[in-house]
Amino acid sequence: MIIRLIGITLLSYSLISCNVEEPEAKLEPPRNLQTEIKISPSLEGLVSVSATATDENYFTIYFEDGAYSEKIEDINGNAEHTYKNSGIFVIRTRAHLNPEIFIEKLDTITINLSSNTDTNGVPLKGYTSPLSYDGYTLVWQDEFEGNQLNPNDWNYEIGNGDWGWGNNELQYYRKENLEVKNGYLTITAKQQNFGNHSYTSSRITTKNKQSFLYGRVDIRAALPKGQGLWPALWMLGDAIDEVSWPACGEIDIMELVGGSKNGKSDSRVHGTVHWEHNGEHAEYGNSNYLSGSDFSKEFHVFSIVWDETKIRWYRDNILYNTIEITQSQMSEFHEKFFFIFNVAVGGIWPGSPDTTTEFPQKLHVDYIRVFQ
Repeated sequence: MIIRLIGITLLSYSLISCNVEEPEAKLEPPRNLQTEIKISPSLEGLVSVSATATDENYFTIYFEDGAYSEKIEDINGNAEHTYKNSGIFVIRTRAHLNPEIFIEKLDTITINLSSNTDTNGVPLKGYTSPLSYDGYTLVWQDEFEGNQLNPNDWNYEIGNGDWGWGNNELQYYRKENLEVKNGYLTITAKQQNFGNHSYTSSRITTKNKQSFLYGRVDIRAALPKGQGLWPALWMLGDAIDEVSWPACGEIDIMELVGGSKNGKSDSRVHGTVHWEHNGEHAEYGNSNYLSGSDFSKEFHVFSIVWDETKIRWYRDNILYNTIEITQSQMSEFHEKFFFIFNVAVGGIWPGSPDTTTEFPQKLHVDYIRVFQ
């Protein structure tokens, strides 16, 4: 009797023993993360990172640069970033075993930009807006990374349009006058004979690709200057092909009329709306003046905040214009609008360039962001 009981006990133990799973080996994160940070003595704002670690598979390096940050993934732990602003910034380096298992190191650097522009003539300083606002969600943005426009977002408009795009403008718009490089979109206005015109430039739109009703729009840009230059960051109603202008509505986020004659100024920008009232063209606008400088030397952020009752204009988050849009004859502003970026040369408002105008002139756009 005792012998049988022992046998049963041993058999039971043997069965249990066969079903015991071996514990999984614990995945350990990499070790000994070290970073070497170098600030270029010759290329202002350029910072390089070299990282090493033990038992890693790859690295990610995050450069925080004001509201803008850049993430670089590299198997060898090498990355570079050109800072756009002076200040104290954090570089976050991670050595990964896999996306979830990593170790991290933070380095703090100080950037002091002494020159005004980089080697491509892009300003290195200026106002930067945040990547988020309370109560808003970022719904579309273009940071102009890569080396070309995103064809899913943008169209080129070519030529001189009807009667100089309706304004007696003097330029011929070409693709070749636009460049995307180092995180910027640049439109260059040139004194150049092409298509029976004496000037060339570029004009792009998001028509039939990106359009919006209400929200906050931020565009960070540095502007051209000089008599006869007319850069604009603006919007037209999606219905323009059906109802024409001005019944479709127009929202000018920013216009600058260059020069210093007849009230023109390289230091003043305008925010305006156009619409149809009793079958006639109506408009309302205001301007903002930059004391002691002009809009070519640094980046500024040109914004609108647009809702069911108002459109408000801001320069560097300074409010300078507001219009109520609740009246029935302003129904245009309760429909979707698309974006247009261009640099016109000449036209009814700015007049023609003269001997004081220097070419080429450039519009640099760092980003456009739409929040709703």
